[in-house]
Amino acid sequence: MIGSAEVAIGIPGLSLAPGDHICAFYQGTTVHNEILAPFIRSAVDAHDKCICIVDRKTEAMLRDALAGTVDLDACVASGQLELLPIEQSYLRGGSFTANEMLEFWDTRVGGALASGHYGFARALGEATWAVQDPRFAEEFVVYEAELNRFLPQYPQVVMCLYAIDRLRGDLLCGILKTHPKLLLGSMIVENPYYMDPTEFLASRRR
Repeated sequence: MIGSAEVAIGIPGLSLAPGDHICAFYQGTTVHNEILAPFIRSAVDAHDKCICIVDRKTEAMLRDALAGTVDLDACVASGQLELLPIEQSYLRGGSFTANEMLEFWDTRVGGALASGHYGFARALGEATWAVQDPRFAEEFVVYEAELNRFLPQYPQVVMCLYAIDRLRGDLLCGILKTHPKLLLGSMIVENPYYMDPTEFLASRRR
């Protein structure tokens, strides 16, 4: 059973509870960095395990955004922070499946918490690429639904980043239905469109 204490995510006044799965919509690199940089900074300050899936461009921007406040190289070297490219995470087997990605999180998060070095884990993934790729879009939405069953297993939170200006309407509907909470600007809101994973997955099979 996970605890109930909330954790700050670096944006003033905002916090998440253990087990939360939140979707963060953004438009443009400035807003993207205003979400990602504080998320990492707050995780480092709290001595939590932090796993971020980013591309090379994002990592370069992060280094600029966090310069003088977080020593990324030292955090990576210590194992507290993992900055992983898509090829070593979502597509590490050359393709994407929901089950393999859930096993990835179970190994990474479970291993970190079992080590005794961390009492909490935070994960963040850039996900826009997946729903833009017709090979993976449907499976990725299934994965987002299944994450809601995985999250209560550990003291952790997961934030998924989506560039809202690059999403088709049908995919946006699937994303909304699989995230219990939404980050909209400076607010976290309960998502009225969220569906329980069992109900959601049953609806996809009809």
